[in-house]
Amino acid sequence: MTAIDQAVQRLETAAAKRLPCAPVRDLVTDVAAAYEVQRRLNAARTSPVTGRKIGLTSPAVQRQLGVDQPDFGVLFADMEVSGDVSTGRLLQPKVEAEIAFVLDSDLSGDLDPATVRAAVAYATPALEIVDSRIADWDITIVDTVADNASSGLYALGSQRLPLSAFEPVAATMRMYAGDEPVSQGDGAACLGDPLNALLWLARTARDFGDPLRAGQVILSGALGPMVPVSPGLTVRAEISTLGTVAVTFKDPT
Repeated sequence: MTAIDQAVQRLETAAAKRLPCAPVRDLVTDVAAAYEVQRRLNAARTSPVTGRKIGLTSPAVQRQLGVDQPDFGVLFADMEVSGDVSTGRLLQPKVEAEIAFVLDSDLSGDLDPATVRAAVAYATPALEIVDSRIADWDITIVDTVADNASSGLYALGSQRLPLSAFEPVAATMRMYAGDEPVSQGDGAACLGDPLNALLWLARTARDFGDPLRAGQVILSGALGPMVPVSPGLTVRAEISTLGTVAVTFKDPT
């Protein structure tokens, strides 16, 4: 069994048994190998792909996790939630507020900022509920990449705005747990502009041979620090112009 096989098995077992595992950086030592672990894990999923998530775009989140570059994971239909969310689906959840883009056209070939901007059908507010199969969030870049960029679930808001009516870099965000403000930030916190993050992802996905496609949801990255969640907590994010998105975490049922 190769080191990549062992890393896949370790993360598969953690997810199946709902028991966080040791990091995989003892087995996977570079980002390319970590993406191969991610690819193999995702290939075993039966839910349809709905898009991608960009992670580690915010300096605040990079500092929280001790990493220094963005990464990406794959979104699946069974990851989208609304309203109540059972914490039984999660191991070590945290939540962060983001701008989601839904694409109107494929992104392949030569890509520049104007092309990427023109490919966006609309933006909408989002909450990403990140999770880790690795115990105590003891992760480096290779650990989180292998673990599908620490993906968990995601929720989208109801308001949709074209980029002619919304400028992502100018957005401001406040996130609340109940009535208590717990995180804040702005569009510039996401690689200087959420559209920069989208361009980075589009080029990276193209280079991996799996370009972004029309209709896909792209979570562009945190606008501020992520916060842990627990049953009974309602988390609400307000993003200027885009409106709000909220979920309530419930005890496992």
